[in-house]
Amino acid sequence: MGELAARYPAGSLLVSTGRCPGSAASDARFPQRIDRVGIRATRLRTVHGLALWTARAAALVRRGRPGFVWCAELKPAGYPARWLRARYGLPYGVIVHGTELLLLQAKLRRSRFKRWTARELLGGAAVVVANSRWTAALARSVLEELGRPALAAAVRVVHPGTTPERFRPGIAPEAVRERYGLAGGPWLLTVSRVDWHKGIDTVIRALPAVRAAFPTARYAVAGVGSAQPRLERLVGELGLGDAVRFLGFVPDPDLPALYNAADLYVGASRRFDLLAEGFGIAIVEASACGLAVVAGRAGGVPDAVRDGETGILVDPEDPAAVAAGVVRLLGDAELRRRLGAAGRRAVETYFNWDRTARDLLAIDREVRRGGPG
Repeated sequence: MGELAARYPAGSLLVSTGRCPGSAASDARFPQRIDRVGIRATRLRTVHGLALWTARAAALVRRGRPGFVWCAELKPAGYPARWLRARYGLPYGVIVHGTELLLLQAKLRRSRFKRWTARELLGGAAVVVANSRWTAALARSVLEELGRPALAAAVRVVHPGTTPERFRPGIAPEAVRERYGLAGGPWLLTVSRVDWHKGIDTVIRALPAVRAAFPTARYAVAGVGSAQPRLERLVGELGLGDAVRFLGFVPDPDLPALYNAADLYVGASRRFDLLAEGFGIAIVEASACGLAVVAGRAGGVPDAVRDGETGILVDPEDPAAVAAGVVRLLGDAELRRRLGAAGRRAVETYFNWDRTARDLLAIDREVRRGGPG
């Protein structure tokens, strides 16, 4: 949503959100008015936070008379948006990401109250925008279950992107290699939360077969999460030693150089319980940096990888399939180069925030003109 706010015409958007550390400095970078509710953003989900946010949003609407509202997510933003629709007739659009719909679908079947709430919040939107075809199909299923067939049929897909000026090939990787201990290689890279549905365990299980073909191959994971202790035990059980390196939190300024320090990006996300990857922004960041990609054929990931063009899709539950994909690309430098170059072109021409913002602006204007819902 920050990328959207940066690209709306200057002064045409009013952003309502909570406080966060450093918000004064970050707000000054946007060509829009950023109105901060007097409560931490993390507290907006509480009853007190929702009451404050709704009251503040209502005051903004009375003064500014906007014609449309974007909700960055269904909850908590859907609550004040739904109230503004009831009070002022203000239409709103909800952007859905995937996992929240899996959680919602499970709750619908257990609670009539949750079903009523979902029908009001999601079913009350003028338009629902999904980040991938998989998320869109899930949204349609939920809306059908909520008795909103017309809205289900009108679900839009707007893919996220990245910033090709920032994520690009040719960034010197030496400082990042030294900072994170990435000597040698070839290096496989995953940038994600260290959660079980990200498929990091599958890549670790694939690594012995990869190293049988490329003995110096190593795997770096950038991110933090609750699954790390179990993954570290798995590394020990497989005798991989320092072939797997957990980098921890990598600050945003280091990420472009980190992608440039790798030889291949691996994103083996899969459905795990009620968690899944709705799209995969890290994948298009890697593509922007000219990296070929091996990714899981699950969730919304296939929308981020053009199979055979910017990378290859494999079964994320099968370590042998992941290993085969990695070995194939490590063994064919020309194919890696060709896939990486195509990935870069895909970001320049499509998977970028400028195109995402244009798509969302077009939907905004359409709803203001009286469509689609």
